[in-house]
Amino acid sequence: MLDRLDLLVIGECVADIVRLPGAADQIHPGGSPANVAYGLARLGHGATLLTQLGPDDNGRLIRDHLTGAGVEIRTDGATEPTPSAAVTLDDGGQAAYAFEITWTLDAVSLGRAPHHVHTGSIATVMEPGAATVLAAVESLRTSATVSYDPNVRPELMGDHDAAVRKVECCVALSDLVKASDEDLRWLYPGQEPEQVAERWRATGPAVVLVTRGGDGALAVIPDGQVTVAALPTDVVDTVGAGDAFMSGTLHALASHGLLGADGRERLRALDRDTATDVLRHAAASAAVTVARAGANPPDEAELKEALARG
Repeated sequence: MLDRLDLLVIGECVADIVRLPGAADQIHPGGSPANVAYGLARLGHGATLLTQLGPDDNGRLIRDHLTGAGVEIRTDGATEPTPSAAVTLDDGGQAAYAFEITWTLDAVSLGRAPHHVHTGSIATVMEPGAATVLAAVESLRTSATVSYDPNVRPELMGDHDAAVRKVECCVALSDLVKASDEDLRWLYPGQEPEQVAERWRATGPAVVLVTRGGDGALAVIPDGQVTVAALPTDVVDTVGAGDAFMSGTLHALASHGLLGADGRERLRALDRDTATDVLRHAAASAAVTVARAGANPPDEAELKEALARG
């Protein structure tokens, strides 16, 4: 297990305002990077989140949520309102989002270099904060492995071609990339997600993962493609499913000694059996999350139970 502060997540916190027909609004702590940090802490890792939180009720709610799980929060001291997203769920639990968000992250001294850095989502495309995130990743990757999840939100991506360039820049800086098939279809209309993943891996990452909802997930590794099926579960909603997949992935990679600068070369030689084990952990983590409301990933005992059932 890595020591505290060794897993750093950089990115936004968002208050998810969940709206169901005929019911009062429910506010859940969210934001893709924040969810990943929370999931890592739930799985027993020391996780630090570099983010922005406003001095408002939503900010206090999110801060209490994260620190209650053991996440250490670093901020740049900005006082803008905490970002929010109105989340509307359809009859199948699929989520649609409407955002009110700013991202102005300034550089923050960490005091200690992490073994691994994760980033993605709004934080890597929305300026002016995205430039700070990119600079931080470029600086830290010499001594840390890097993972990235574009977590595409079309309404916040701005110009399509510019967004693709930003995403591809982050992909090239990363050792591990995770994207959904929906992300890839928005970024590259008319192209098969598996082909995009193969092309991305050739630009730098050791591994590219593609989630496919109920159709499972695949990993593109040096030896080709590895797939796993989704675990059977009763879906309540899909909020935070991809983030739980990400934290489950990093948890499994850490257990195999594949994170950190000393694990980079081993990650680049990832074999099919290990890749399958990582995907199974990730899929189990996502399955637990979709079976309950909001971004509520498993702890280590719940993850082990889900793996045993699967």
